[in-house]
Amino acid sequence: MANQLAGESSPYLLQHADNPVEWYPWGQDALARARDEDKPIFLSIGYSACHWCHVMERESFTDEETAALLNREFISVKVDREERPDLDAIYMQAVTTLTGRGGWPLSVWLTPDGAPFYGGTYFPPSPRFGMASFRQVLETIARVWRERRDELHRAAAELREHLDRESADLPGRTDAGPSVLAEALGNLRRSFDTVNGGWGGAPKFPQPLVLEYLLAQHVLDPQPRLDVDIQLTLDAMAAGGIYDHLGGGFHRYSTDERWLVPHFEKMLYDNAQLARCYLHAWQHMGRPRYRRVAEETLDYLLGRMAHPQGGFFSAEDADSEGKEGAFYVWTIEEIREIISPAEADLTQTTYGLTREGNFEGTNVLHRTLASDSDEPALAAARAKLLAARDTRVHPARDEKILAAWNGLTLTAFADAARILPSKGYLRAAVATAEFVATELVREEDRLFHSWKDGRSAGNGFLDDYACVVEGLLALYETTYEERWFALARGLADAMVRHFRRPEGGFFDTSDDHEALIVRPRSLQDSPTPCGNALAATVLLKLAGYTGEGGYSTQAEETLAAAGIPIGRVPMMFGQWLSALLLAQSGLTEIAVVGDPITPETKALLSVIRTGLRPSAITAARLPGAATVIPLLEGREPSPGEVTTAWVCRGSTCLPPTSDPSTLQALLEPEDGEKHGVDRTPLL
Repeated sequence: MANQLAGESSPYLLQHADNPVEWYPWGQDALARARDEDKPIFLSIGYSACHWCHVMERESFTDEETAALLNREFISVKVDREERPDLDAIYMQAVTTLTGRGGWPLSVWLTPDGAPFYGGTYFPPSPRFGMASFRQVLETIARVWRERRDELHRAAAELREHLDRESADLPGRTDAGPSVLAEALGNLRRSFDTVNGGWGGAPKFPQPLVLEYLLAQHVLDPQPRLDVDIQLTLDAMAAGGIYDHLGGGFHRYSTDERWLVPHFEKMLYDNAQLARCYLHAWQHMGRPRYRRVAEETLDYLLGRMAHPQGGFFSAEDADSEGKEGAFYVWTIEEIREIISPAEADLTQTTYGLTREGNFEGTNVLHRTLASDSDEPALAAARAKLLAARDTRVHPARDEKILAAWNGLTLTAFADAARILPSKGYLRAAVATAEFVATELVREEDRLFHSWKDGRSAGNGFLDDYACVVEGLLALYETTYEERWFALARGLADAMVRHFRRPEGGFFDTSDDHEALIVRPRSLQDSPTPCGNALAATVLLKLAGYTGEGGYSTQAEETLAAAGIPIGRVPMMFGQWLSALLLAQSGLTEIAVVGDPITPETKALLSVIRTGLRPSAITAARLPGAATVIPLLEGREPSPGEVTTAWVCRGSTCLPPTSDPSTLQALLEPEDGEKHGVDRTPLL
């Protein structure tokens, strides 16, 4: 018999709709019932691709006795963290404060007014490794609620005060000078894994935001050590089992420090950011492997994650047929049944296959960094294996479409369409932007957060606005269609209007959002960019396009008001580092006026689009055409020329030129001292 989740659109909530637990979605019905029956709330937060969320459901939420205990003593609420990142941020912070760690599934117990007093993550069905069972925890909390409720209310009040201080306090001004970037580089160097690439041990996560910062730093101030660290990390990830060598795309993270055995879910945000990162690395370093990985990852998104109307689904599960990774792994015997003996020998050698396997008796495909195989023969074998794999039961796909994640994906496809160039990727970028404009943008340049099955839902969050604005600006720079710039600017203005924090920076939720126990303000990157840091980034770009000081002032206030130790713990603040670097280096503003179909204009645009230019923005239009972009106003080709380019830095514009060689010279990076880049060596 379905519970209260049966009418929801979230795949994660629908996975629990037939549980014997009387689940409610988050909302007034659940809170009102908790108040009326004077019961505590059990809040469970997870997401559809979360392996341990599925485990806890199978072990506890489908168990009749456990469900009866929950139904008798608690009001149970299930939340999809991807639909409600605001709730996830608040209650994750509460659990981290209580226990020193967090994760999913997130299990939190609340008073009827929503204040947390106890929490954890996964609880086993029976006592294990010093952990109490889930039923033991439920029975204890129920007894304390009946017998010593005042203690729980006091604990909730103290925790609520702590959360309120964390959200409201301004712990200090951020050092926005060159020294913070030098400190960050030094700490990244010291924590770098010089054997396997990346940072930290197991589990090891890709860090595209940190890599993007290092690439930008390397462009402005080339250092051999940066080159080594970037390439080792990108090479190791692309060779490891975290990368899908048959179907393209990256899994969520590696369970070991070597990138070998992944946690098998595939997330849209990971693949969008990593495709863009590899694309930028190819643009800057010219290594063909990076272009191939970027294209295979984007092609995976188009093949498995694209909605027919435009836009991209959220995730693919780690499990299929009830087993983690079953879709992706192989035995030698399976492979030899599909391909020829010679192909099997080559595949076995190249991808490190053994009879013992490297994951529960099976093999996750991976390559050594030094492997040098017969690529045409290997490609033929891969195609046959991929065709065979596609006959397996696919992992479940979360088909909700989220604004922020689609903004990241739009940026990746727009960059790919411009850099490669590619008409197919351009079509994907435009289709995504059209979908966002049609299905996720509402009146007064406001955003919905999500869409599924024809239903748009939820107030947009800060990162929704910042990511979509970034994507639209990237698409403008690819197409030079001013409707995308106009929409980006309108959304940015709405973001400032409804999310701005009086002390500087932004809240995660708008001023007309549902009232929660605190108004959240996240400052760290999650797997996606911190909304505050990305907002500062796009506002700096808008200041360059428009010349309006309000945008740059808001960006500077956001950077200064963060009050966070960016340089000391740079792994948590990759987007902040990129924003600070952009603020310190200053924008290079490029305006081109000319007909884009003429060879002369194409030659100028080719110069601009060759090589990675992380601090540059570009605007272009036809001669004599009206424009909504102040950077283009009042500019026409020089007499006798069909096209002209202008390059400006700071408040200084260089002489206009129609010559590609001259333009190339004007765009060469200036001395790092002039850019405000600290040249302190890493070694």
